[in-house]
Amino acid sequence: MSKYRTRLPQLESNELFLTDGGTETDLIYNKGFELPCFASFHLLNQVEGYRAIKDYYRQFARMARDSQVGFILCSLTYRASSDWGRELGYTDLELAQMNHKAIDLLRDVAEEFATEASKMVISGCVGPREDAYLPNGSMTPEQSEQYHSVQINTLAEAGVDMITALTLNEVDEAIGITRASRSAGLPVVIAFSLETDGTLLGGGSFEDAILKIDAATDNGPAYYMINCAHPTHFDRILGGQDWVKRIRGIRANASSKSHAELWESDRLEDGDPVELGQQYASLARQYPHMNVLGGCCGTDHRHVAEICKHVLNNEPA
Repeated sequence: MSKYRTRLPQLESNELFLTDGGTETDLIYNKGFELPCFASFHLLNQVEGYRAIKDYYRQFARMARDSQVGFILCSLTYRASSDWGRELGYTDLELAQMNHKAIDLLRDVAEEFATEASKMVISGCVGPREDAYLPNGSMTPEQSEQYHSVQINTLAEAGVDMITALTLNEVDEAIGITRASRSAGLPVVIAFSLETDGTLLGGGSFEDAILKIDAATDNGPAYYMINCAHPTHFDRILGGQDWVKRIRGIRANASSKSHAELWESDRLEDGDPVELGQQYASLARQYPHMNVLGGCCGTDHRHVAEICKHVLNNEPA
C-alpha cells in the first residue's frame, strides 16, 4: 500500500514540497468546529466534519498540483494516541480504526491529485504524549518508544509512507519515537517546537537536540523540521554548521507571538500571509535544502499559497 516508504522523493532533490497549514486552528476559527482535546481526528465520526476535512486537504493538494510541486499529506492523527484516545472515550480498537480512517482519507486525496510532477507522500502524524506547550520530561527513551509504538505500528499497517512527529519539546521522547518508527520500518521526521529565542521549551538548544538524537539513534530521523514557531524566533540560530543540514522542513506559526501569548488568545492569530511568504523565501534562498514547507498555528491555504508563490518566484523579503 505504501508507495514511497523506501525512497522519500523530498530527499532526492531540493525541489519544493508543500504541506498543509494549521489544521486545528483552521477547523476551530475558520470553520466553526469544536475540537475536544484539540483532536481533529474526532471529526471523522461526523458527516460534516469528514467532508470539511477532506475539502481541507483537497484544497492544498490542488494547490500543489497546479503549482507542479510535491505535497506531504500529513494525517490528522496528532491526538490519536493511547492516552488522548482514552480521554476522548475511545477503546484501543476504535482508536486504531480512526487512525486507519484518517490515512484512507489521505489516500483518496492523493489518488485524485497526484501527478508525476506533483508527488504526494502520505505521512502519519504523531504528537507528544502530553501537551506541546508544557515540558514533558517524564518519559525515558524506552518509555517513549513503548508508548508511541502502538500508534506508529497502526499507521504502518495503514500503509503510510513515513511518520512525522510534530511539536515535540523533549529529546528523550523524540529518541523513543525515532526508535519506534525504525522498528516499524518507517522513515521518521522529528519536528521540534521552539520558543521565541530558538530554544526548546524543555531547555537546551536545537543544535544539541539534533546531535543527541542522531547519536542515540545512529542518525535515525530522515530529517528534522521546525514547527509551531515563527521565522523571527529561529532564523538567528541557523547558520552554516553541519547540523543545520539535517533540517529540511519548516511549518511556522502565522503569528510571532509566544506560545504563552497564543495559549491566552481567544481569536485567530493569522498574522500577515504575504509577509510570511516573503520570510520563507528568504530562508529558502539561504538554505535551499529546506524544501518541505507549510504552516502551523494560525495558518491556512492563504499562507501556504503565499509561501509557494514567493519561494517559487524567489522573491526577496
